Amino acid sequence: MKNEVVLASASPRRQELLKNIFDEFKIVPADIDENISENIDAELRPEKIAEKKAAHIAKQYPESLVIGCDTAVICDREMLGKPKDKADAERMLRMLSGRSHKVITGNCLIFREKKLCFSVVTEVVFYPLSDSDIDSYLAIDEWKDKAGAYGIQGKAGLFVEKINGDYNNVVGLPCAELNRKIKEMY
Repeated sequence: MKNEVVLASASPRRQELLKNIFDEFKIVPADIDENISENIDAELRPEKIAEKKAAHIAKQYPESLVIGCDTAVICDREMLGKPKDKADAERMLRMLSGRSHKVITGNCLIFREKKLCFSVVTEVVFYPLSDSDIDSYLAIDEWKDKAGAYGIQGKAGLFVEKINGDYNNVVGLPCAELNRKIKEMY
């Protein structure tokens, strides 16, 4: 592909995963308000946020392929974004303990006048977590800046009984589906 690719994200996990698709790309985080109306179903919010991110950056890079993404954890129809603090992270982990939840990554591709938005859903099942499991995890600060207060690629991988779907989606970028959608853009 001859056009410049721009990832509208500061996530080091997304940057690493995008290298599976592109050798070179520019990183331009979208500094936007990520609040979305509560009237929009929780499962649709990540895609709407991804669209906002991509549209914001596409204005600055009108000739580039811009990729916007947002990942959320959904449990009991509640969107668990990045925890506000340690107490919020603990609340989220207790909510996920011994249960199934969805990890949804909303994606938006903008290339010139074309726009393609989609979401990828992965089901994750946690083992029941003891107080000790939660306390130990919260002590290492891995939960910070992670939707649902955990990173599956780190120590929290020990909490996962099983997943149904794309592992990379849980990390933050559904590479296989993203690659297919990028090909549709051209």
